[in-house]
Amino acid sequence: GQLRYAVPEELEHGAFVANLGEDLGLDVSTLSARRFRIVSRAGARQHLEVNLENGILFVNERIDREEVCEAGGTCLLHLQLLVESPLELYRVEVEVLDINDHAPTFPWQEYVLEVAESAVLGARFPLESAQDPDVGTNSVHTYRLSPNGYFSLEVQTRSDASKFAELVLERALDREQQRAHRVLLTALDGGVPERSGTAHILVTVLDANDNVPAFDQPSYGVSLPEDAPAGTLVIQLNATDLDEGPNGEVEYSFSGHAPPRVRELFHIEPRSGQVLLKGALDYERAHLHELYVQAKDRGPSAVAVHCRVLVHLLDVNDNAPEVTLTSVSTPVLEDAPPGTVIAVISVLDRDSGDNGRVSCELSPDLPFELRSSFRNYYTLVTTQALDREAVPEYNVSITARDMGSPALLTRSALTVSVSDVNDNAPRFLQPSYSVYVMENNAPGASICSVSALDPDCQQNAYLSYSIADGHIHGMPVGTYVSINSDSGHMYALRSLDYEQIRSFQIQVQAQDAGFPPLSANVTVHIFVLDQNDNAPVIVSPMPRNGSVATELVPRSARPGYLVGTVSAVDADAGLNSRLSYQLLQATDFTLFSVAPETGELRTLRSFLEQDASRQQLVVQVRDGGQPALSATVSLLLSVVETLPQTLSDFSEFSLPPEASSSSPLTLYLLVSLGSISFTFLLAILILTAIRC
Repeated sequence: GQLRYAVPEELEHGAFVANLGEDLGLDVSTLSARRFRIVSRAGARQHLEVNLENGILFVNERIDREEVCEAGGTCLLHLQLLVESPLELYRVEVEVLDINDHAPTFPWQEYVLEVAESAVLGARFPLESAQDPDVGTNSVHTYRLSPNGYFSLEVQTRSDASKFAELVLERALDREQQRAHRVLLTALDGGVPERSGTAHILVTVLDANDNVPAFDQPSYGVSLPEDAPAGTLVIQLNATDLDEGPNGEVEYSFSGHAPPRVRELFHIEPRSGQVLLKGALDYERAHLHELYVQAKDRGPSAVAVHCRVLVHLLDVNDNAPEVTLTSVSTPVLEDAPPGTVIAVISVLDRDSGDNGRVSCELSPDLPFELRSSFRNYYTLVTTQALDREAVPEYNVSITARDMGSPALLTRSALTVSVSDVNDNAPRFLQPSYSVYVMENNAPGASICSVSALDPDCQQNAYLSYSIADGHIHGMPVGTYVSINSDSGHMYALRSLDYEQIRSFQIQVQAQDAGFPPLSANVTVHIFVLDQNDNAPVIVSPMPRNGSVATELVPRSARPGYLVGTVSAVDADAGLNSRLSYQLLQATDFTLFSVAPETGELRTLRSFLEQDASRQQLVVQVRDGGQPALSATVSLLLSVVETLPQTLSDFSEFSLPPEASSSSPLTLYLLVSLGSISFTFLLAILILTAIRC
C-alpha cells in the first residue's frame, strides 16, 4: 500500500510529520535492528528523516516548496522506506503545502503606457503582470487600480490559470487637456494574511494616428518538438498597417505582461515578426507556453495591438531510463530460500506517455528474477537455492528500456556475492592411508601426513585433525602416535618393535570450525617393517658345563653319512630370518641346509686308518639380513669302531685326559692366587698384633 501525508513548508527541524511505526504496523523496538530507513537517490537532499526510537517521521531540514518544486501544482516528496530481516518496501508521499510567504512583485516599479488620443472607448491595454512564486490561492489573485476618471481595470485569466490585468479606456482622451495620467496598479494574492505589490503606470497620450496595425487573427497555435534547436522558427506573425512611411512600418515585441520564462525561451525579430526559439525546451517542465505579442507602427503616435501565441510542445523520447539501486542486501546466504529479496531497484524516465513507460529485464541464465512492487520499483529475488562452491559470485546486468520510438535503454550492473554456509563436510584426499615404519624408530619421528579438503571458505574450511580414542595391544592409542591438529602430520611416540607388533590401525578425524561443525574420518594402517636386529640363536646342540657337543661316527661310515643336525632360530622376518649353515674350516665333512631351522652334517668320504679319531668342527649359522648376523657352535666328532646302542645326535662326553688336563697357564694362575691370598692374610695378622 501507499501512505500519504501533508506538511506545510518552512517548518523547523524536528517538526512532526507522521507516526510511521504506528501507521505501518511495525514494532518500534525492532526498527533499529532491522535498519529501518529512508532510501533516496544519490545526491538528493534528505528533507525528512525517521526517528528509530519511536518511528516518527520528522522534518530534517527546512523545506522551501518553491525550491523543491519549481513548477506549480501539487508538490510531492516521494519517500521509499526500507526495513530488513525480512526486507520490505513501503512507499510514502508527503505533500508540501504552500504557505503565503511571498508577496506579488512587478518587474518594474514604474513603466510607461502610450495611448493615442484617438483610442475608442472600451479599448484594452494589457498591463505588466505581477509574479508570485506561491501557488494556488497564495499566488496572484486579483489586481486593483487607483481611482481615476479615465480608466478601469479588468482581470483576465490565462490558460494556466494565472491572472493578468488589462486597462480599459472609459473616457475619451484629449492630449491638449492632459498629456499624461498617473495610476497605481496593485496586485494582491489570495493568502491569509493577504500580501500585495504595486507598480506606478504613466499613461502618455499621443497624437492621433490614422491607422493602427492589425494581426491576421487574435490568437495563434503552433506545435513544436521539445528537442527543437535554438534558432528554430516557431511562427511567422504578420500585422499590417495601412499607413505609409514610418506610420506603416510595424515593429513586434513581447507584451509587458509576457512571463519572464517566455522571454528566456523565445525571441521576436522586431521588423520581420518571426518568433524564434532561443532557449532549450523541456516538455517535462512545461508542455505549453503562452506568448503575448504586441505590434505597433513607428509613427509618433503609435498604438500597440496584441495577439496571443500558444506553443504546444511535443514530447520527444530524449530521456533514457535511470536505474537506481536503492538498497542492496549482499552477500546473500547460499542457503537462502527462493524468493529472498536481494535488492530494491527504482527506475525513472522523465519522458511522458509511452516514452516514459519503462520495462526491466535481467541477463539470462541467472537464479534471479525481477518482481514489480510499486510503479517503477522492482525487487530482485532469488528463484532457486544457491551454491557458493559452484558459483561464488554473480554479475547481474539490469536493462531498463522505455517504450519510445526509437527506444532508449540503460544498463546497470550489480555484483551479488554468495556467502558461505557450512554445508560441506571435510573430505580426505585418500579413502585410507597405508604407512610403513621401520622398527627401532626414534620416538617423536614423523611417520606420515594426512590431508583433507573442505570446499567451504573461511572458518567453515578451517580444519583441525585428531586421533579417535582406541587401544593398541591394551594400551591407549595416544601412547603410540600423535597428530598435529593444524597440519595433519603424525608422529610416533615410542620406538616400535617388529617382533612385538607388526601392524595396527588408527582412526583420524578432520573437523571444520563451522557451526555446527562437520567432520570426516579416515583409517590409517601402520605397518612395522622388520630390521635385522636379532642374531640367529642355536637351539641344538646346546653345549653345557664347559663341554662341547660331541658325536660318534663309525669308522665304516660311507660318504654322505648323516653325522648329526644343527638347529637355530631367528626372531626377525623375511630375509632377516632366512638362515644358512656352513663349516668355518675345510674338513672331510659338509653341511647342508635342509630347512630354515636345520642344517645336516654329512661325511664327504670314507675314513682312512691315518685319520685322527677326534675332530673338532665349528658351525656358523648366518641370516640373510644386511648386514648379516651370525652365531657359531663347536662340535667334537669321535670316530669309533662301533656305535653304542642308544645315542642322541650329539652326546656329551668327558674330554680325554689330554684334552681335560690343565694347561701350564692354569697352574701359574692358581699358584699366583694362592701366594697373594697368603700374603694378605699374613699382613692382617701382623697388623692385629701391632695394634694389640
